[in-house]
Amino acid sequence: MKHAMIVVTALAVLSGAAQIAAAADGKEIFDKNCGTCHNKGMMGAPKIGDKAAWAPLIKGGEAALDEAALKGKGKMPAKGGHSALTADDIKAANAYIIKQSQ
Repeated sequence: MKHAMIVVTALAVLSGAAQIAAAADGKEIFDKNCGTCHNKGMMGAPKIGDKAAWAPLIKGGEAALDEAALKGKGKMPAKGGHSALTADDIKAANAYIIKQSQ
């Protein structure tokens, strides 16, 4: 029983750490892949933190933002031109952008 409690506790700690790491990934993914355009508004990209620019996009829902980033929209190519990004990477980066831009 003691060993089972240790295992359960360890799993809970690891799960919490994974959630914290996942939350941090959005910023890291944004900084490495999206920030080049979205920090400066290059080629018409809405700047991160620009509430007025992001409001209608956020209002359209996260699924629509994820789809646009995955497939490309306007001058932004699919996955922002970073083909190695996964759907989960895109979702994490978008969640970070939304949090910073509301």
